Amino acid sequence: MARSSPPRLHTRAEFIRRAIFFVAFAAACLVVSLGIGTVGYWYFAQLGWIESFLNASMILTGMGPVDQMQTDSAKLFASFYAIFSGAVYPTLAAIVLYPFVHRMMNILHEQGLTDEDKDETP
Repeated sequence: MARSSPPRLHTRAEFIRRAIFFVAFAAACLVVSLGIGTVGYWYFAQLGWIESFLNASMILTGMGPVDQMQTDSAKLFASFYAIFSGAVYPTLAAIVLYPFVHRMMNILHEQGLTDEDKDETP
């Protein structure tokens, strides 16, 4: 049974364009996530905009809260935002790394093929 040929390796320009797309998508998700946190801290914890942004960015990166939450609604928001952030940050890191890992795996797969494998057609 003949194996299918590996997919064509993208050119360097195609790869760079693809990597930029993934980085831009992750950056957009990061901005939206920071916006959700900033507005939430501003609304629920009655913090100023700068303090809200600081708390949102510290929670999103896993550093922890800066200000103590005074009301139950602020504590609930901070809890849910921390759970949300625990999933967002590693996901964004994976999105940024995906095109690089994918290219590396394609290169390693291509290097592992024998001449016979390369000559076979599906």
